[in-house]
Amino acid sequence: MPDPVRNAAVRAVIIIALTLSQVVVVLLCTLAGSWLALPMTISSVASTVVATWAVLDIWITRQAWRQRNGVMSVPSSVARRRTSLWHYDQ
Repeated sequence: MPDPVRNAAVRAVIIIALTLSQVVVVLLCTLAGSWLALPMTISSVASTVVATWAVLDIWITRQAWRQRNGVMSVPSSVARRRTSLWHYDQ
């Protein structure tokens, strides 16, 4: 995986982890009847939007990298030069 795509993936994983943590806090605050449930719910909705963008960023970064750099094609070690039976070197 190219470095820019890897960076986007790491960012996305961190943002998704934080969003899931917020959802757990919202659940616990709601069960406890805390006043913090409403602000955390609003924050969780915003975090969900950011997490969605982070996942899309992985796809966009990957597509941009492919468009700029193309497919990296290297012949494998088992690839051989084509030779013809009828070609004689003189």
